Amino acid sequence: MIADDLGFKLRHVGVAVPSLGPATETLSALFGYRVVSGPFNDPIQKVSVNFLTTSDKDSAEIELIAPLSEDSPITSMLAKSGGGAYHLCFETSDLEQALAHAKNNGCMIVSPPMPAVAFGGRRIAWIYTRSRQLFELVEAGV
Repeated sequence: MIADDLGFKLRHVGVAVPSLGPATETLSALFGYRVVSGPFNDPIQKVSVNFLTTSDKDSAEIELIAPLSEDSPITSMLAKSGGGAYHLCFETSDLEQALAHAKNNGCMIVSPPMPAVAFGGRRIAWIYTRSRQLFELVEAGV
């Protein structure tokens, strides 16, 4: 399977923040971003998220991600760096084949497919590359 067969499309850039409110206000004041979806509390991922764009013409959204609890996966990153760029999310037409493709290209599956509140129950999975980059994969909507 080659990447073209998996329908990859950049969906959003994930940014880790201590709290959604102040980060949303900053992006709004500086760049004109507005919340288009959220906030969503996802107890499975242990995060709260907002999706922002400047217009319908944006090719990708910004996802602000704040910890929902002390054991959230982003808590340690926030403690070390205060936050910032966290991941890129790609939508795919076939999540299982995309994970097999990633594994064949040396990626580690960090989290297997599971439903996500922010995507209406569509499944997401997380992969980590040899170059230490984190990517989220989300199955395409019907």
